[in-house]
Amino acid sequence: MSSDLFEKLQDGLLGFAGGLINASGWADRAASKLVIDTLCATTRNRPHPLSTASDYTSWKSLTDKTYQARHLPPADLTVQPPIERVAALFARPAGTQALSRKSTCLFPAFAQYLTDGFIRTRPEKRDRTTTNHEIDLCPLYGLTEAQTTILRESTAAPGRRGRLKSQFINGEEYPPYLYTRDGSAIAPDFVGLDPPLLNPPGMPKPPAEQLASLFAVGGDRANGTPFTSMMNTLLLREHNRVAGELEGRNPGWDDDRVFETARNIMIPMFIKIVIEQYINHITPLPFNLTADPSIAWKAAWNRPNWITVEFSLLYRWHSLMPDEIEWPNRTIPLDEFRVDNRPLIDVGLAASFAATAAQPAGALGVCNTGRAILPLEALAVDQARRNRVASYNAYREHFGMPRATTFEEITRDPAIAAKLAALYPLPDDVEFYPGLFAEDRDPKSPLPGLLMRMVGVDAFTQALTNPLLSEHVYNAETFTPWGLELIESTRSLGDILKRQGAAIDPRDITMTQPGWRYGWHLA
Repeated sequence: MSSDLFEKLQDGLLGFAGGLINASGWADRAASKLVIDTLCATTRNRPHPLSTASDYTSWKSLTDKTYQARHLPPADLTVQPPIERVAALFARPAGTQALSRKSTCLFPAFAQYLTDGFIRTRPEKRDRTTTNHEIDLCPLYGLTEAQTTILRESTAAPGRRGRLKSQFINGEEYPPYLYTRDGSAIAPDFVGLDPPLLNPPGMPKPPAEQLASLFAVGGDRANGTPFTSMMNTLLLREHNRVAGELEGRNPGWDDDRVFETARNIMIPMFIKIVIEQYINHITPLPFNLTADPSIAWKAAWNRPNWITVEFSLLYRWHSLMPDEIEWPNRTIPLDEFRVDNRPLIDVGLAASFAATAAQPAGALGVCNTGRAILPLEALAVDQARRNRVASYNAYREHFGMPRATTFEEITRDPAIAAKLAALYPLPDDVEFYPGLFAEDRDPKSPLPGLLMRMVGVDAFTQALTNPLLSEHVYNAETFTPWGLELIESTRSLGDILKRQGAAIDPRDITMTQPGWRYGWHLA
């Protein structure tokens, strides 16, 4: 999904249909299928022969999904500068943060919520994972059936069937509180949920008053920031709204059927947003891709999901976060914008979304990570080394891109090229993680080339392969005719917020800055 690949695709599509930009119907589907199939063909299909279980193919490496898969075999790199020096490459020089020309903060907010659901590296064993390897909304529903049961109301009484537990604060619906009122312990009703990740290395444990604001949710990362809690709250409200509609339309259904059908609807609806709002924001193409499930039905790349160690590294988009969050009622320093739901509760859901979509995100890349989260870059470099991830150039080659023979082929920025040269004798020595983010960003996308291609491959081959989108499942029998129409009419987070009664224009809840125009890269 790098610029050169998409330039060729755009040229081919224009020749194919005399201009499919802003097309609809069959042309949209044909364009989407061509783009997705071409992108997914840039590397091999799953199953990968290796995982972090062993250096050779074994039954464990092919079946034990508590390990992470590998795109490339482990490599013992001979050049490994001190971690603190590599992490310093990400540090922002004196001065202001470089801001994205294209993205609002809704982009990193959604990216964090999405990836926290299926990239779940175990902090104490960074070759292992707790993910289900599916886009399954586990931050909302839990990782296991036992956790789902804890989060459900589970009642046979009419009028509340199929709902998730919730509470009302200032007239708005939120998940219930996870901790006791004084923040001293997890409430008895919610023992069995994953405890929240409270203090990543280098960051202090939150005080009790912050813990008291955390929600009982399905993921240990879903309380990470007001952004992730905002996303989860939106989806909880939509699940309960959908359950209410289903119960009203099907009064004979029991609690389980209402709940399971609502969840069946919510997961494809979320995947629609992943592709039609999030991926379309990333792509450098001047037209939108569609989330057509049939694209995957006969595709060679339609294989069972397994998150790779490389995918768990390339999503460390720390520099997208501004140093200060412009919240509706105050400016919040980034180091205070974590594990605390009070900012969300204070202003409400609609105002939180509007503010997130109004603020520019940071520019993704090296030399732009704020001091508050800079320690996370060192952890990423260390994780790559512990998992013996191959070199940056090895991945360029694996994903159909030429190897960089000079540092200037990685970046046209002479200062960044000089910093790479000071760390690594040759471009072949550049490690995967710093190389990804040292690349120049595509002028039509918030991402650099190799990272964009890898995100695209994994996103499509792991989103469109969801069981609920499969050929014999994606139908009105699974979702009800009303539910199927709801899925297919949803294209954005703003659509969901609007139908919950928010007084907003859905077009304002955008990942793309209102003033951004395709073609700026030519200026």
